[in-house]
Amino acid sequence: MTAPTAPGRGTPAPSVAPETLLDGTSRTSDVAVMKWLIRARHADLAHPGVRRWVVPLFCAGLGIPAVQDSAKGIGAAVPTVLVLIVAFCVPLLWRQQRPVLVFALTSAVSAVALTLDADTGAESARIVALLNVGRSVRPAQLTVCLAIAVAQTTVAVVVRGAEQPNEQFLQTPVLAIVQSALVAAVAAAGLVGRVVNAYIRALHDRAVRLEVERDQRARLAAAAERARVAREMHDILGHTLAVIVGLAGGAAGLTETKPKRGAETLRIIADSGRGALAELRRLLAVLGEERDTEDGSPLAPQPGLADLTPLLERVRGAGPTVTLHTQGALTGLAPGLQLAVYRVVQESLTNTLKHAASDTTVHVTLATDDTSAHATVEDTGPPNIPHSPDPQDEGRGLVGMRERAALYGGSVTAGPNTHGGWTVEAHFRITTTPPPPHTAPTEKRPS
Repeated sequence: MTAPTAPGRGTPAPSVAPETLLDGTSRTSDVAVMKWLIRARHADLAHPGVRRWVVPLFCAGLGIPAVQDSAKGIGAAVPTVLVLIVAFCVPLLWRQQRPVLVFALTSAVSAVALTLDADTGAESARIVALLNVGRSVRPAQLTVCLAIAVAQTTVAVVVRGAEQPNEQFLQTPVLAIVQSALVAAVAAAGLVGRVVNAYIRALHDRAVRLEVERDQRARLAAAAERARVAREMHDILGHTLAVIVGLAGGAAGLTETKPKRGAETLRIIADSGRGALAELRRLLAVLGEERDTEDGSPLAPQPGLADLTPLLERVRGAGPTVTLHTQGALTGLAPGLQLAVYRVVQESLTNTLKHAASDTTVHVTLATDDTSAHATVEDTGPPNIPHSPDPQDEGRGLVGMRERAALYGGSVTAGPNTHGGWTVEAHFRITTTPPPPHTAPTEKRPS
């Protein structure tokens, strides 16, 4: 959704539900009124010429009885009345563009009609002009126009009251006060309408802004999810490709000397590839790219510590000797914590396959107690033939491991050991409170 823009003349504002403007209020009557006002406002903006012409024609229609009376010889002549009606109503066509000028013209026409003692019946045009002044101009200008309108109304009441008998003339002050109050109420109505419109526009802008912020939060959440999926893909592809490369190297030599062992190694390569593809499909499904596997079966759950055995078997197939030592009730850990430990072990073994020789020995130790869990992956080396890794991949695995440990208030350390190899130690807290911000230390060797 795009940010709101000020609608131009004749262009409806962006549509927002009345329930949103009223913050989900349960007052159905208010919502119904708001819906009606919004529909009327949209219709007015979509067809601006209707209101522009209807109001002057309505005021002119109020002068029809005066024209009929004039035709019967009552009051001023018919041409005079018609000219005054036209002079009252035509300026209203420009009441929105020039509100003060239109009010001045209608006031002048009213003064001329009072001088000629002509009752046109269209003097409501002056009230419309005053109402539009209240909706458009600054308070200082509105005060001046209101003073003129009240003075003109009072003079008209007094002049016409002087022609009445004495008993009715005594009622002139009361009539002047009442009519002046009505004129002031019209100006106040215009001012209140302007304030109400400004308030509704503010509510509308706020609702649109809230929708924009909601969409932005959704996009940020999606970006965070994509970053998580990218880390998952790095773990999956990095480990699987390292295993496949190691197995393929061994299978090349075994195919000639030990065909059966070579065939088994190739099957392990195929199984590793299929497993990686299955995990990639599941991760893509998180982003909405896929919902099921190709064969229609349900998506597999995230791996846990129970899946370490197949992981270690794949690594052993690539050459290294891997041992696993456990202590404590590891299967009782939360699924998210098990996934974090699994990924740390997986990434550590991937680094061993990348940087250590194929005849290395790897010791994986997992331990847990009531408050924490620990994972240690230690290889004995020796280091592999030096190579030039991709600079963009430099250190990404260690960063991912630290982020996973930080989710559970833990940390990851990595460095050379006394056996000539590399050791990765990860610590996780078993707690329900969020972890504090952490700063990852620098490492001597990248992933």
